[in-house]
Amino acid sequence: MIIFLDMVKLKRIAQIVNDIENFCLLSLMYSMNSNYSRRTLLKIITGGVFSIAALLFSRNRNSRKLKKMAKDNHSILSITELPETGPWPTEDPFLFCVHHNDNYPAAKDDLSPNVSLSGRHLGNDFSNKDGWSMYHGQKVPGFPRHPHRGFETLTVVSKGFIDHADSLGASARYGDGDAQWLTAGDGINHSEMFPLFSQNGNNKLDFFQIWLNLPSYNKRVEPNFEMYWEDEIPKISSNLNGNKNVQVEIITGDYLDFSSPIAPKNSWASNKKNDVAVWIIRLGRNGKFALNDTKSGAKRNLYVLKGSNIEIAGQTISGGSMVTLDSSKNTVIKNLGSKTKILMLQGVPINEPVVKYGPFVMNTRSEIEQAFYDYNKTEFGGWKWGNSDPVHGTEPEKFAKLISGKIIKPRK
Repeated sequence: MIIFLDMVKLKRIAQIVNDIENFCLLSLMYSMNSNYSRRTLLKIITGGVFSIAALLFSRNRNSRKLKKMAKDNHSILSITELPETGPWPTEDPFLFCVHHNDNYPAAKDDLSPNVSLSGRHLGNDFSNKDGWSMYHGQKVPGFPRHPHRGFETLTVVSKGFIDHADSLGASARYGDGDAQWLTAGDGINHSEMFPLFSQNGNNKLDFFQIWLNLPSYNKRVEPNFEMYWEDEIPKISSNLNGNKNVQVEIITGDYLDFSSPIAPKNSWASNKKNDVAVWIIRLGRNGKFALNDTKSGAKRNLYVLKGSNIEIAGQTISGGSMVTLDSSKNTVIKNLGSKTKILMLQGVPINEPVVKYGPFVMNTRSEIEQAFYDYNKTEFGGWKWGNSDPVHGTEPEKFAKLISGKIIKPRK
């Protein structure tokens, strides 16, 4: 019997196999850094495999590529319906983008959820049960220590707090409008935990995590991180009839006379020619914003999180959509309905081979093998913290202790 499979199904199967393989590798990384029993680890991996398979098959229904072309403006190249959960599609130089939007319950004194955790796959809880997940956390939600090499992470927090700790001795607590730019480079082992502070009500956590690739000549640079406090991030705003109808946060990139904080020196974003821009665009009713054209050849994608009557280049767009634009053409965004929030990712492609295995992103398979060897040998500097999921005290005070040992805090 001959079974014919179309290319879409073949690609989906290949994606499932790849994601399961990467998940198992990442689970092994967590197991090296934890005290899980074999039985517990097996439950985590088994539950994760079935979760990934279910998620990816559901993407068949929820992530169709519509490929609509705007009739009156060819700046729209395609429209993709975003998956309800999990990472969003990206284009070079971006590797990964996910929106975390959790409504955690009231907290205990130890900053953990003040509810029963029974029924959750602790160590691998991406269930969104009751509107929130524990992720890889056992007590406090978040991601206990895990390694990276060969790329950067940009974490932009609209609401809530994140505690960072790493193998180089650096640490931070940031949130409520802050952003962290972490260059993994040659290798870093770090944790990202989500402490909960309010004991009287819900604890909302709303943030984007974005992975930005590094070119081959910067894959093995010295790791580092930069903090961009909320008051350092430029914001463009306008008001109409007393209502704030446009606000644009320039996390990285330039717009008119506004420039973001300087990107880390080894980042693809540090060279203006690469035209990297990460913006959050918020539009109230009747809000209007114009994206100017660029001649850099950059890829430009808009991720429309919410809204029901949004016009992009003259075409009506619903929330939960990714709109791929031709960046060489001007594009006007109008919001004719309720408030909307849009993430823009833009950058000139690196155009190099990408080989990803779990937490490592390199150019060749042999480089991936070397990354595993180096991590097993050195743990990228070891771990100077008492446990794999440290949090930094019970007060929601922002700070960052840099790799140099210098401590910085926001101005206000």
